[in-house]
Amino acid sequence: MTTAQHKIGSGFGARSTAADVLAGIDLSGKLAIVTGGYSGLGLETTRALARAGARVVVPARRPEAARAALGHLAEEAGAEVDELDLADLGSVRAFAERFLATGRDAHLVIANAGIMACPETRVGPGWEAQFATNHLGHYALVNHLWPAVARGGGRVVSVSSAGHRQSAIRWDDVQFERGYDKWQAYGQAKTANILFAVHLDALARQAGVRAFALHPGAILTPLQRHLPKEEMLALGWIDEAGNALDPSFKTPEQGAATQVWAATSPQLAGMGGVYCEDCDIAEVATADEPGVRPYAVDPEQAARLWRLSAELTGVDAFS
Repeated sequence: MTTAQHKIGSGFGARSTAADVLAGIDLSGKLAIVTGGYSGLGLETTRALARAGARVVVPARRPEAARAALGHLAEEAGAEVDELDLADLGSVRAFAERFLATGRDAHLVIANAGIMACPETRVGPGWEAQFATNHLGHYALVNHLWPAVARGGGRVVSVSSAGHRQSAIRWDDVQFERGYDKWQAYGQAKTANILFAVHLDALARQAGVRAFALHPGAILTPLQRHLPKEEMLALGWIDEAGNALDPSFKTPEQGAATQVWAATSPQLAGMGGVYCEDCDIAEVATADEPGVRPYAVDPEQAARLWRLSAELTGVDAFS
């Protein structure tokens, strides 16, 4: 399999911040949609894009909490909040319809919201919650928003994770109906995030839209809300006081950098369908080392997942 998965020497790295990668970039007149853009990495992403001049729409499952978290950004820097529950396809469709009714273009879509390693949970018609929320909800959102995204001619960024190494797509049991493992379910959902970007890029590039996926790095954020403290202690992530122990952990400002870089960097002009980490394109790796697993960037796997997602959600803007 030939691949564009090779470092380009961006000049940025693991300790670069969202502000660093946006230095000199003016986003005035651009509109970005950032799911979960009021918490953790999403909040830092919203702040950085707004400070660079973008109008940022933040779809949130808890709109009042989002408005409180955004604070002055909602009043002074052009951030706005709307309601969206990614686990509810009716909510996804309703948000998209409200946005499309405004007639605005979407220049950037950052699929940032997600859940990690939650107890077994079923949503919709019995779907496994991590696959449904992290992947299917974003798949449906982008397809419903496609008219605005196509007019914007920009980028769609899918926030994945190094956790994709935990599992490829389990084609024989995607919904974990034959036994649940929270980390494998998370890994499958994060692999799906990458494959989504691979196939979306193949479909959307003729309209001038490019898609990217990424690993933001390890960061302590509300994403860990489903993990008991004892488990994070055992993993060596935190000390008894809840402080990060692993020196590779990033700050939220550093963690937001790769998704902001993927969304805005002129270094990626004419490129797409690749997985990024530490503000650069990642290499393909098969051993336990940094990089993306081959199954997560396989075009055939990506096309197969797209077909399954269209069947499950009933939406495909490209059919």
